[in-house]
Amino acid sequence: MSFRRGRPSHASTFLVRAAMTAPSLLNTQPWRFVADGDMGTELHADTRRGLPLADPDGRELVVGCGAALFNMRLAMLHLGFRPVVHTFPDPQDPAHLATVGWGAHTRPTDEEQRLYAALGRRHTAHGPFLPEPLPPDLVDDMRDLTRREGADLHVLDDAAERRLLAELVRAGEVARRTDAGLATEQAAWTWRLARPRDDGVPADVSVLHPDPTPPRRWSVRTGLVVCLATGKDDPLTWLRSGQALQRLLLHAAGHGVMAAFHTQPLEVPHLRTRVRQTLTAGQFPQVILRLGHAPRVRALPRRALADVLG
Repeated sequence: MSFRRGRPSHASTFLVRAAMTAPSLLNTQPWRFVADGDMGTELHADTRRGLPLADPDGRELVVGCGAALFNMRLAMLHLGFRPVVHTFPDPQDPAHLATVGWGAHTRPTDEEQRLYAALGRRHTAHGPFLPEPLPPDLVDDMRDLTRREGADLHVLDDAAERRLLAELVRAGEVARRTDAGLATEQAAWTWRLARPRDDGVPADVSVLHPDPTPPRRWSVRTGLVVCLATGKDDPLTWLRSGQALQRLLLHAAGHGVMAAFHTQPLEVPHLRTRVRQTLTAGQFPQVILRLGHAPRVRALPRRALADVLG
């Protein structure tokens, strides 16, 4: 994969710094940005940073890039310009996911400013949450916000649904740990505290991703269990799902609510099919989350700007 190299402006640097705070599977940070002069900033999927065994179609990779794209849009609004987004602009280059151009001047809304302010507050949670209830109306707000980006939020508050999901999470974790290839792939993105990296996850976080032992049942400290799902299942939909995810995460973080990710059952095809058939009314599940008040959060490292922007 090659990228055109230009001279990043202060504005494009500002957008990319915001984009880099997005979550990604095992903190692979699978994105690359190209400053394209007055035309805007390009977002590319860096497929060299994918997980071909856990994510063979690149679905989770593109979802992560979609979250980064939402941050770029938000940063541009913060600067007072309306983002003009062209997705998959080059049919010959499917890794070129989007170009974000500068539109007309606009005054950011209060909501957009609140989301932008939450960029530095959002972190992935690990382990159980505090029993403190979620803010009133948060669920309804998140449903509306994700719908704006083309995804639906399914809240799994039925006890039977939660038991079934717990079983599927456990089955996915067993599949991950007993498959030598998957285990090796995950280990490649895990590092020990004595040898820190600017990507991947520390070993103690990886062990707790997102729970030490997937539960047989979830207690009050599980938090709110939700699934982000879509009617289609293609790269454009994955990119939209990532933007819906990030809008949700930032809105939640602005209210002191963090998310733990459960990727396991969505990385095993027959388990993902079961989630679709039983928990999302036939829609394709893209992300499974638990939301709640975390007793503590930990910022994961980020790659240097020079490594992702050309």
